[in-house]
Amino acid sequence: MTTVIAINGSPRKNGNTAALLQKALDGAASVGAETEMIHLIDLNYRGCISCFACKRKGAKPMACAMNDGLSPIMEKALHSDAIICGSPIYLGDVTSLMRAFIERFGFINVSYEKKRNHNFTGKINAAFFYTMNVPKPLHLLFTYVYLFNTGILRKFNGKVEQLISADTLQFGDYSKYDASSFDEEKKKEARAKKFPKDCRKAYEIGRRLGGSASSSNSLKS
Repeated sequence: MTTVIAINGSPRKNGNTAALLQKALDGAASVGAETEMIHLIDLNYRGCISCFACKRKGAKPMACAMNDGLSPIMEKALHSDAIICGSPIYLGDVTSLMRAFIERFGFINVSYEKKRNHNFTGKINAAFFYTMNVPKPLHLLFTYVYLFNTGILRKFNGKVEQLISADTLQFGDYSKYDASSFDEEKKKEARAKKFPKDCRKAYEIGRRLGGSASSSNSLKS
């Protein structure tokens, strides 16, 4: 059976990012995939500590020397058929939760050898979902973030898809916050018009990932 896991880099378990990830998992499940949602906020872990243990001669391939809450998640991801990462954009980048995951998960796959630039021998298809408060035309400000993360995921030898959900609704009631630069009615109108379309896109991405060949990842047990 094809396995698809979603990795939520948002500190909110019921926010925009989580909603899109769940739609993708629903889509994967609709074609028979086994699915799981992982909230990084629930884990106790750190980013890469630059110990280079994963690059030492004789080191176990695709293994991080750190042993913390992220360790079993990385192992699970390495044995899945597809992973869907999701994160809001905070101050121009993904959240610190997601960045730490990418550091750890991506770096064990980076090779310093001349004949190869990555270590992974299986195949994991992937997608990255981004949510942000800015209007859609401004999403190009974060192009480097998209390119970098896509490049990291491509080193796992599978196809990579991307979904950008802009102009999201931050608060249920804007009057409770110092946020007068936003027009609450326009934000709610934008959500009602755009977010359902993004949810449908997420669902279809999930269907495509869930419909990928079972056991395409040679590392699966």
